[in-house]
Order: sequence, then C-alpha cells, then structure tokens
Amino acid sequence: MPEDISDLIEKINQEGIRAAEEKARLIESAAQQKADAILNQAKIEVEEMISAAHERIRREDERERALLAQAGRDLLLTLREEINAMLKRIVVADTRQALTPEVISGLLTELIRNYSTAERTEVIVMVNGNDLELLEKHYLNRLRKETERDISLRQRGDIQGGFTISFDGGRSSYDFSDRALAEYIVSCLKPKLKKILQGEVED
Repeated sequence: MPEDISDLIEKINQEGIRAAEEKARLIESAAQQKADAILNQAKIEVEEMISAAHERIRREDERERALLAQAGRDLLLTLREEINAMLKRIVVADTRQALTPEVISGLLTELIRNYSTAERTEVIVMVNGNDLELLEKHYLNRLRKETERDISLRQRGDIQGGFTISFDGGRSSYDFSDRALAEYIVSCLKPKLKKILQGEVED
C-alpha cells in the first residue's frame, strides 16, 4: 500500500509538472505572438512615418522649386519692364533732340507737299512754345511759299518735341510728337529686345 501511495504521489507530481510546463509553453507562445504583433505594428508605423516624411520633404522641395521659379519669372518681368522704360526714355530724349525746328520745317514741307486732298482748308501745326517762336521767325513764310498752302502754327503745352498736323482745319490730326514717334520706334525695337533678354539672339 505505501508503495501505491508513493507511486500515486509521483504520478500527480509528474502530471502537475507537465501541466505547468504546458501552461508555461502556452504563455510563452502567446507572449511571443503578442510581441511579434507589436513589432510588426511598430514596423508598419515606422514605415508609414518614414513614407510620410519623404512625401512631406518631396512636397516642400517642389514648393521651394516653384517659389524659386516664380521669383525668377518675377525678376525677369521686372527687369524687362525697367529696360523697356529706360529704352523709351532714351528714345524719347534722342527723338526730341533730333526734332530741331529745321528738321520740323523739312518734315512739314514734305508732308504738306505729298498730302493729297481735294480740300484746301487751313493746315494747322501744333508745336511747343520754343519751336513755335523759331518756326514763325525763320521757317513759316518759306513753308507757305514752298507748299502754297495756308499754314497756321499754334502752341500746345503737352508737346515737348515734334508736332501734330491737321489738314482739315483741326477736325483730325496726325501725331509726329517726340512721344508718338518714340512709341513707334520702341514698338519696333521690343521684339529684338525680347530675344536679347531671352538669350535667343545669335552672336
């Protein structure tokens, strides 16, 4: 009998140990699975964070490139505007200097001679005050004689150089002022200037 009890106790102990070991294995397996799941989730989150960071960097880089490109375009536009304004000032000044009373008299002679009209109305020429005085003093009589037309010289305050001329008594006129001529000259120069600014002109 004592041996039977001893065997029973031994058997119970062995079964308890096996049960404990099995439970420990189950706990260890569950813990490992949970740890693996946590690691996998952490890996996914890290990859997502890295991907988001790369995307943010890419967007910032694109935004900076766009800002730099826009700044370059704005600078070029400002440069073109300043160069065009400077060109116009230079052309206006040179045109004004070139339109002396003698030159104006020659232009008027050719214009009036070559203007074909059935009407013989008064020809009205508008000039600035200084040119008016010199033209009346030195050129008006010769103009009338050479063109055989009734010519009237008048002062116009907004003309600094050149003249306007009307062949129909003032109902309409042609503008040969320094600014009008400069506008025409600049409009002819702008396409060439644009090519120069764009670097498209061949040496």
